[in-house]
Amino acid sequence: MAQFINAKENLVTEAIDGLLAASGGTLSRLDGYPHIKVVFRSDWDRSKVALVSGGGSGHEPAHAGFVGSGMLTAAVCGEVFASPSVEAVLAGILAVTGDAGCLLIVKNYTGDRLNFGLAAERARALGRKVEMVVVDDDIALPDLPQPRGVAGTLFVHKVAGAMAEQGADLETVTRAAKDVIGKVASIGMSLDTCTIPGLSKEDRIGKGKAELGLGIHGEPGVEQVDFSTAMSAMSTVVTKLRGHTSGDTIAIVNNLGSTTPLEMSVLTHALTESGLIKQIIGPAPLMTSLDMHGFSVSIMDATAEEHAALVAPVPITAWPGMAEVVKPTVVNLPDGLTPIEPIPSSNDKTRDVIEKVADLLISSEGQLNELDAKSGDGDTGSTLATAAKALKSGLDRMPLADLTQLFPALGNELSQTMGGSSGVILAIYFNAAGDACANGASVQQALVDGLHRVSQVGGASVGDRTMIDALAPALEALPEGIAAAAAAARKGADSTAAIHRAKAGRAAYVPEENLKGYNDPGAEAVALLFGALAEELVN
Repeated sequence: MAQFINAKENLVTEAIDGLLAASGGTLSRLDGYPHIKVVFRSDWDRSKVALVSGGGSGHEPAHAGFVGSGMLTAAVCGEVFASPSVEAVLAGILAVTGDAGCLLIVKNYTGDRLNFGLAAERARALGRKVEMVVVDDDIALPDLPQPRGVAGTLFVHKVAGAMAEQGADLETVTRAAKDVIGKVASIGMSLDTCTIPGLSKEDRIGKGKAELGLGIHGEPGVEQVDFSTAMSAMSTVVTKLRGHTSGDTIAIVNNLGSTTPLEMSVLTHALTESGLIKQIIGPAPLMTSLDMHGFSVSIMDATAEEHAALVAPVPITAWPGMAEVVKPTVVNLPDGLTPIEPIPSSNDKTRDVIEKVADLLISSEGQLNELDAKSGDGDTGSTLATAAKALKSGLDRMPLADLTQLFPALGNELSQTMGGSSGVILAIYFNAAGDACANGASVQQALVDGLHRVSQVGGASVGDRTMIDALAPALEALPEGIAAAAAAARKGADSTAAIHRAKAGRAAYVPEENLKGYNDPGAEAVALLFGALAEELVN
C-alpha cells in the first residue's frame, strides 16, 4: 500500500518536525534525534507540576499533539508502536521537571511501564520528584490481569493537566489522575487492521465481520462479530460499557485512523441515541492506530471538579473540547419553501408504469454505479435508486389522474429526494413539461419542451455525452411508438461509448482514456427506462 512517507527510518522525526513547524512556536524539541524524540512546551518555566506522557508513535495526535497549556508538558515519542528508550524518557523528565515535580502518565504496556518506570527511578536518584500512574482503561478482555491503556488515557491528560495548570501540587495532581483511572472504561471496534509502514497489512478480519476490542497497535480483539450497520456496531460497544457507568457520564468518541468524518458522525448519532452519555468529547481522531478503519468509545462518570477540568479550554487544536449531548434543533422551513402538496388522485395504469420504472431503477443500482465509476464518482445508480424508492413510497400523495399536476409533482419530489445535479435537472424537466401540458401541449410535445428547458439551463446537447444523448432521440421517435422510442434511446446510449471527450457533466473532468468503450451512465439509465416502458406498455 502506497503511503505519503519518505524513508521509514525518518518517518517519526519528520512527522515531529512537521508538527513543530506548524505550531507557531508553541512547541520545541530536544536535540537528541534520532534516538531521543521529546516534544515539550516552549513556554514552560518549571514552576508547576510537569506532566509527561508518550509511547510509541502511530497514535497521532496522541501524544505530542496534546502538549500545551492545560494538558501535557512533554511527550516522549518512540518509533511506530515501539516504546521510547529509558534515556529518552529520562531526557524528557529532566528537561521539564522543576521543584514542583513531575507526573508520568503511562499506558499499560510492558515496554512503556518498564522504560518509564526505570527512567523515573533514575530521575529520583538525580533529585527529581517524580510520580507515575498507569492507565488501564481497556475493558475488552475482562479477565486480563493487566488491561491495556487506550484512548481513556486522554481523560487523565485533561483532568491532571487542568489541575497542574491551576497550580495544584504533585500529590494532588497524582491523586486526581488515579481517581480518573479508577473509573475510565474504553472499548473499540474496527472493520480492518492497520498498515504498519514497511510491512504488509494483516488480513484477518473476514468480510461481513468487525473486530471487537482490538488494541491500538493492531493486536487482535476479543472476538470477531457480525457487522451489519453503524447502529448495531455501536449497540455492541454500548452494551459492553453500560456496566461501567452510573451517573454523569462523559464519552470520548475516538476515530482510530481512517474512519471518515461522515461515518464518525453516524456512529456518534447511534451513541447519543443510546441514552448512555450526557456529555461528549469528539468525534475526532485522538488516539489513533495509524490507518485503522475503526472507532473507540471511552467513558467516565465525572465529579464536579473533574467536569470543570474537562471543560476548561485549552489552546490545543487536536483537542475538540466537550459539549452537552442535546436533541437536534429542528426549525420550520422559511416561508415560500414549504412544499405545496398536490391533491392526490388515482390512475391504476399510471401508477403501475411508475412502479415498474422505479423497480427497474432500483434493480439497476449496482450496474449503473459500476458504469459511473468509470467516468464519475460511482453513485448514479444509488442516486436514482434512492429517488425511485422515495417516489414509490409517495405515490399515494401523487395526482396520478392529471398529467398537468403530475409532472410538476414529480419534479418537486425528485428535487427533494434525488441528490446532486440529477435531481435539479429532472425537477426542471418535469416542471417545464407540466407547464407545457397546462398550456395545451400534447404529452410528447410537453416532454420535448422539458428537454429544451434542460438544455437551456444545463448547457448540454446531443453529442456532449450526457443523458440527453439517449433522451433526445427517444422523444424524437416517440410519435412512432414506444418501441421505436426505446430503440432510439438504446442506440443513443450506446453511441456515448464512442464519445471520448465529454462536454458537460462530471465526466467532463475525467481523462478521455477512462471514457473509451463505456456508455454514459445517465444515458444508459434513460435507455433502460424506455426499454422497460416499451416492455410494459406493449405487453
